[in-house]
Amino acid sequence: MAVSLGSAKAVAPSDPKLRIRCFNGLKASRPVSLSPQLNFLSVSSASGKSVVRAVSTPIKTDSAAETKRSKVEIIKEQSNFIRYPLNEELLTDAPNINESATQIIKFHGSYQQYNRDDRGARNYSFMIRTKNPFGKVPNRLYLVMDDLADQFGSGTLRLTTRQTFQLHGILKKNLKTVMGTIIENMGSTLGACGDLNRNVLAPAAPFTRKDYVFAQQTAENIATLLTPQSGFYFDMWVNGEKITLEDPPEVVKARNDNSHGTNFPDSPEPIYGTQFLPRKFKIAVTVPTDNSVDIFTNDIGAVVISDDNGEPQGFNLYVGGGMGRTHRVETTFPRLSTPLGYVPKEDILYAIKAIVVTQRDNGRRDDRKYSRMKYLVDSWGIEKFRGVVEQSYGKKFEPIRELPQWEFKSYLGWQMQGDGSWFYGLHVDSGRIGGKMKKALREVIEKYNLNVRLTPNQNLILCDIRNAWKRPISKVLAQGGFLEPKFVDSLNITAMACPALPLCPLAITEAERGIPDILKRVRAVFEKVGLKYNESVVIRVTGCPNGCARPYMAELGLVGDGPNSYQIWLGGTPNQTTLARTFMNKVKIQELEKVFEPLFYYWKRKRQAKESFGEFTNRIGFEDLQNWVDKWDGVVKYPGRYNLKLFADKETYEAMEELAVLQNKSAHQLAIEVVRNFVASQQNGKSE
Repeated sequence: MAVSLGSAKAVAPSDPKLRIRCFNGLKASRPVSLSPQLNFLSVSSASGKSVVRAVSTPIKTDSAAETKRSKVEIIKEQSNFIRYPLNEELLTDAPNINESATQIIKFHGSYQQYNRDDRGARNYSFMIRTKNPFGKVPNRLYLVMDDLADQFGSGTLRLTTRQTFQLHGILKKNLKTVMGTIIENMGSTLGACGDLNRNVLAPAAPFTRKDYVFAQQTAENIATLLTPQSGFYFDMWVNGEKITLEDPPEVVKARNDNSHGTNFPDSPEPIYGTQFLPRKFKIAVTVPTDNSVDIFTNDIGAVVISDDNGEPQGFNLYVGGGMGRTHRVETTFPRLSTPLGYVPKEDILYAIKAIVVTQRDNGRRDDRKYSRMKYLVDSWGIEKFRGVVEQSYGKKFEPIRELPQWEFKSYLGWQMQGDGSWFYGLHVDSGRIGGKMKKALREVIEKYNLNVRLTPNQNLILCDIRNAWKRPISKVLAQGGFLEPKFVDSLNITAMACPALPLCPLAITEAERGIPDILKRVRAVFEKVGLKYNESVVIRVTGCPNGCARPYMAELGLVGDGPNSYQIWLGGTPNQTTLARTFMNKVKIQELEKVFEPLFYYWKRKRQAKESFGEFTNRIGFEDLQNWVDKWDGVVKYPGRYNLKLFADKETYEAMEELAVLQNKSAHQLAIEVVRNFVASQQNGKSE
């Protein structure tokens, strides 16, 4: 039986693809049970209106044993499809919302926060996160986000590691205005947080190559397929007006298909039901070689497979990746995804849906530490997982296709799109845009009507630039403080950090505020041990073990494990294909050099040709690395070339060093000059 969410009021939009519908609450087209276990209770709200809550009746089993569920599962069940109690809490004069509403508002794309730097009463505000499949931001939406940051937020825009915006500092009284403005300008925050599919990643570069375009279209279709359907988002923020483009017919068909028992047929949420997913769910799509999206860190990774003519034919699928873990709980861990199989392109939405449904029905809902799909894949093993997914997919997966080597692609600088236009990739430290940079960006985006893409590395791409615009755009951005990529320290190019303190309630120590100094200190160590300026390592810093900046893929990951203290992870690789491992715990921030110096010193001296730092640490092994750190006595000063021992005793060295200081040289340099002069004089038959 069909269920309509209220009576839809027809609106004649100017865009024939635009569909606007108004919802007057939850109404069944005729009496209907949403599931065999679901009843509705009508409860009076504070406003006097009737609130419909979904309540699940436990299934009776022979043992009468009731499955344990987490508190969040009960909150979701009683929320009337993610409405209650948020709808009531937003009406109060308090600056904050209660615990249940705090869980519910995540599904709408927001977290409640307070400034942890402040002492005394808590100053509550909200972070709002957008949802932008493959980082696509139309010109109009960018300008709106820029305005909202100034009018209602902290005055900055934050680019995330999942190709979205975050606005910080939004007061509760302004939430509806900000949310409504985003929706009315064709943006969305729906599902940017919460227990459902998050933003779908894909390469941000606006290339016109067929496989890139197809990957981006697929990311958009997957996002649409897994978007909640029950109308709670629009009810909450725009009084029921569903302002969105019409869903592609192939997406509607895949969503509604129930030929293999994947759907709740009588539910306003055919895929999610009342309980949605056990935890967050992350998907990325990419093309061979392009690992700008950290493909193996996602619940699902899809890689476009093309024929010899460049025509997309299907996808390799990988499952069970994820970063989050808990300190001192060894049964929680980061995990790289496992190859699942290949599907033809026409089946991709059905295969994705089958994987999501497998996690929905089998992921743990009793302990949220173990609720991500990676734990299901790990406990079942890939063979069992594949078999269960195939039941919902209705087909067998084909063998995975071979792929070339992966590369990290930053897409910084000027590059051709392939259609005669240019794009310009801009490096943004930790994704934070503010001050002069923010004004300069707005100037060029507004003046030239540019569209924008956000990258998974917290950077930004300006698209569709004519050749004649390159010079004036470069000038304005340079005056605003943006550096050309060749002038950005190579350490900064690949570095990432989460926001952490002062607003993130989970942060144990600094990340975004701390990483500038950490990178400078690493560069100083490089210089001290003799590494060149153009050499680099991938460094990622997070304030807690949840892994938002994906530190467990870094060559050098710093994970907050106490006040001013980090757990150090080593062994990731520059192309993001190897999982790092814990090297040391509880390293105080002021003592980082004691670890960095020996590691980089021996990398400089013992590495193989073109061996990255991560590859080096894996080859040497952590036991030897730890011995080097434990026995470190400082960088050996002025080592002789070719192992020549220039000074036989300490007194001679100190005398030479004293003379060298007067000539602004090192003792080693002066000694070499003396030796060379002596050898030259002997060769000329002269004695000095």
